[in-house]
Amino acid sequence: MHYTYAQYQESAAYIRGKIRSFVPKVAMVLGSGLGFLGDEVENAIRVPYGEIPHFKASTAPGHKGQLVFGTLRGRNVAVMQGRMHHYEGYSYEEVSYAVRVLRLLGCDTLVVTNAAGGVNLDFHAGDLMLITDQIKIFMESPLRGENIPQFGPRFPDASHLYTPALQDAARAAARDLGIDLKEGVYMYFPGPQYETPAEVRFARTAGADAVGMSTAPEVITAAHCGMQVLGFTLVSNMAAGILDQPLSEQEVLDAAEACKDKFSRLVLACLERL
Repeated sequence: MHYTYAQYQESAAYIRGKIRSFVPKVAMVLGSGLGFLGDEVENAIRVPYGEIPHFKASTAPGHKGQLVFGTLRGRNVAVMQGRMHHYEGYSYEEVSYAVRVLRLLGCDTLVVTNAAGGVNLDFHAGDLMLITDQIKIFMESPLRGENIPQFGPRFPDASHLYTPALQDAARAAARDLGIDLKEGVYMYFPGPQYETPAEVRFARTAGADAVGMSTAPEVITAAHCGMQVLGFTLVSNMAAGILDQPLSEQEVLDAAEACKDKFSRLVLACLERL
């Protein structure tokens, strides 16, 4: 389906009725097993997706499916505890719908996180990767269809989907914390099946360092409507064919739990620098 500007406004108006005068500035989309940061929000106001007009449900494991508004490290935030995925049956416009709503509510920065398979042979499970760019060969654009000029131009530039200045802030935060922050390109695959060993070899040849089933639609949408973007990948496992062992969703959740402290410290330190 194609959403109208009026529908985005309707969703934003409903949320404003819940959060009153609070104006979020930083939107955060938390991926599989990483939603715990939403539990650390102070003076939290929680709004389940199911209550918001035109929102879709988040059905993936480890995704609570709610917006949390409040403060983190002194920043006014809107945290998405769980995201929507194309493999759940949603269009890419539906997957990225919330980003535009959060933009209307006042967010000018988007922080995205995901758990993904490592493609770079120098990576290991448990590494954190700063996303410097993305590849989306296997998805149509969430901007497909009639353009809504209130959000952005028909043909937006994609030279810097991930904001260079925010990447510098993340590097500085990692250095101060003594965290070994990898860097690389995230490649989108639609899922829900994990990538085949041949697809992983293709991804490496194409220049990818990690592969996953999210993030790309939200980032394209955010950049289109003028938001700055900072992205992190938790390398939850090495992708298919590298270690010759089966992959599972439990492995992803276990890796997120094991890296909770390191990931939390990094993201919170970055918030202080935004």
